[in-house]
Amino acid sequence: MAASPSTARAINDRFALRLLQDEGPLTATQLKTLTGLSRPTVADLVERLHRSGLVHVVGESGAERRGPNAKLYGLVADRAHLAALDVRTRSVSVTVADLLGTTLAEASVPVGDDSDTGPAVEKAVALLERTVEKAGADRLHSVAVGAPGLIDPATGELRDSSGLPAWHRRLVGVLQERLPAHVLVENETNLAAVAELREGAARDREDFVLLWLGQGVGAAVVLGGRLRRGASGGAGEIGFLPVPGTSGLPSATGCDGGFHELACAAAVESLAAAHGLSAADALTSGGAGADGPAAGSAPTPDHAAFLDALARRLAIGAAAVVSVLDPGCVVLAGETGHQGGAALAARVETELAALSPLRTEVRATALGDAAVLRGALLLARDTAQDALFGAPTAGL
Repeated sequence: MAASPSTARAINDRFALRLLQDEGPLTATQLKTLTGLSRPTVADLVERLHRSGLVHVVGESGAERRGPNAKLYGLVADRAHLAALDVRTRSVSVTVADLLGTTLAEASVPVGDDSDTGPAVEKAVALLERTVEKAGADRLHSVAVGAPGLIDPATGELRDSSGLPAWHRRLVGVLQERLPAHVLVENETNLAAVAELREGAARDREDFVLLWLGQGVGAAVVLGGRLRRGASGGAGEIGFLPVPGTSGLPSATGCDGGFHELACAAAVESLAAAHGLSAADALTSGGAGADGPAAGSAPTPDHAAFLDALARRLAIGAAAVVSVLDPGCVVLAGETGHQGGAALAARVETELAALSPLRTEVRATALGDAAVLRGALLLARDTAQDALFGAPTAGL
């Protein structure tokens, strides 16, 4: 069935707005070329978007000096302001941005292990308020929170998770109560995967699995260019994967005995100590991580032995994922993936090739510690643009 005139206008408007976001300011002639629409249709479209306050004239084209086509049209970036929060066990980081996703202000604050729920929540909210004021934003349109734990697919709420601070869940509720904004929450690993898919190590992939290797261990599954959350929102809870040789079997309330026991930050520290090293030094030495020595410098025998042992551990979890999903690519993220860099990724790829006949490329995160916050900002931006531009045709 042919689209109605109003539907066709909405589709064309959204297409043009996406082009202005992705390509930057464009003339009407350039919009005509990129959209394939007629000149009168583009003229009407530009006028309509200008009246709505979404598009304005930002200058003139250097190649054209006569007529309306010389005008350069761009998105009105301050039409809406966004915020992204990365909520860790012991800290909160905040970024405030405009509708284009350009960062206007950012800040972070530690939250101690002994902080009670109320004071911890107020500390996080105060940080957001200060950052919004610093950014010069009157109000927020959309706020996205990245946090560890399961997200209920039916309600979109952060579920109670063992071992995580109670203030995480309460923070989301307080933000929803106090802010006249869309407040969303998403699992941190899922957000990191979204960021790597759209701006990082997996930009050229439609299928991949991201392994989050930090204080906690998890995975995010992207198939066909879309994030897959699972029936209960728990797709990728690889920390609960039973692994022979660990202390036992994981349970519904704890992942001791699972892959978590081999790959969490504490396990990596213990493995490094067994080699007479600190984890941070062992991961970044020998050109392994982004902050290590110059590329090409060889790790010491102790560092190499540690990286080899860690790679064997990580390959166990990766092999389990690969054998079921065959994603073709695994991205190592989180603190360990970031610090280990290309050297660790190459070792995991070699170990994985020995465990599985399914050819799988292993890559290090391209966004590092910024992945969760960047993913949260993308979620907030998409939410605001969907509300202002109209319903999307597809999304994560």
